[in-house]
Amino acid sequence: MVLREAIMRDNRSITNRDVDSPLKEESKKCLKNLATYKSKHRNPYQAKRYPLSRCAAVLVALFVGRMGDLYVLLSRRSDTLRSYAGDTSLPGGKRDKGDRSPEDTARREAFEEIGLPRDKRRIPLLCTMEPFLSSNNLIVFPVVVLVTDREIRPILNTPEVAALFSHSLRSFLDLEAPLGLAFQKTSQISLQTSAEESHSNVDGEKLPYYTFEDITWGMPGTHVRIHKFLTGREPYVKPVVGLTAAILLRVAVAGYDAPAMFEMEAPNQLPMEERIRYALETIPVLMEACRKEGIKVRRRSEGSGTDKRTTHKPAENAGSSSGKMLARSKL
Repeated sequence: MVLREAIMRDNRSITNRDVDSPLKEESKKCLKNLATYKSKHRNPYQAKRYPLSRCAAVLVALFVGRMGDLYVLLSRRSDTLRSYAGDTSLPGGKRDKGDRSPEDTARREAFEEIGLPRDKRRIPLLCTMEPFLSSNNLIVFPVVVLVTDREIRPILNTPEVAALFSHSLRSFLDLEAPLGLAFQKTSQISLQTSAEESHSNVDGEKLPYYTFEDITWGMPGTHVRIHKFLTGREPYVKPVVGLTAAILLRVAVAGYDAPAMFEMEAPNQLPMEERIRYALETIPVLMEACRKEGIKVRRRSEGSGTDKRTTHKPAENAGSSSGKMLARSKL
C-alpha cells in the first residue's frame, strides 16, 4: 500500500516502518489532514487562472523526529548571493517550461538546491496548497511532502545554499519556542534532531521567539502581517520570516487543525486570493504576463457582490520564463 493512501484512508494504518520513526497521535492526525487537504484546483498550471511565467513553487518537506513530532526542512541561503543573502527559506523556484505541475517545480528545485531525491515513494506527496503572492510578484504554490527515508543525505548546491536545518512544524502555532529545535550542521546533514538550543543574542539577552510587523500593502487602507520566528541559531541563521513563515503557518494550521496562539492577520488585511487578484489587475509585470498568456482575471467590482472579468488578449509566441526564487523575506 502506498503510504499516502494509508494516511488518507485511516491514520492507524501508518506504521513506524512506513516512516522509519515513532509517530505521535498528533503527528498522525496532522499527516492525515494534509493528505486529505482539498485545494481549489487539481492542477493550477492547467487551470489558466494565473500566468505560468509568474508561477513558482516551494517544497515543504516534512519528516518525523526522534520523539514522533513533525519537522520541516529549511535552508540558509549562501552569503555570496546578490539578493537575500543568508536568508532562511524553503527550497523552490520559478516554473520551468517542462514542469507540468507545482509538484514538478518544487521537486526539481529541491533536487537542484539540496539534492533531495525526486523519488515519490521515498518522499510521497501530501498536498499542494493555494498560492501566495511573493514580494517579487511571483505566485508561489506550497507543495507539502513527507520524507520517509531517514537514510537520505541531501547534497547542498553550495553557491546557493549554505546550510540545511529543520524546525518543529507545530511550533509555528506557538508564542513560545519549542523545547528542542531540529537542526543540521553543514558538516553533518541528516534527518536527525539536535539538543535544545537557546534563543539569545550575542549579549546573552533573551529574545522573543515570535514577533510580527504590520506593513502597508498595495490597495489603500490595507495591511499585511509579517510573522517572524527565531530558529535558535541566530545570528548565524536568520529567523523564519515573511513568505516562508506565512506558508509554514498555513501548513501548520491545516495540518494540526488548530488556530495559532496569536492573531494571524493585520486589521483590514485582505485574503490572499483577493491580494493576488488585485496584483494581477494593477502590477505591470503581472498585467503584461496575463496579456501575453491570455489570462482572464476575475475581479470583484467595487460596491457590489458580483464578479467581473478582465480579459488580456494573448501575444504570439508567449512562453514561460525560468529562473530561481526562494520563499523568503517579506510577502
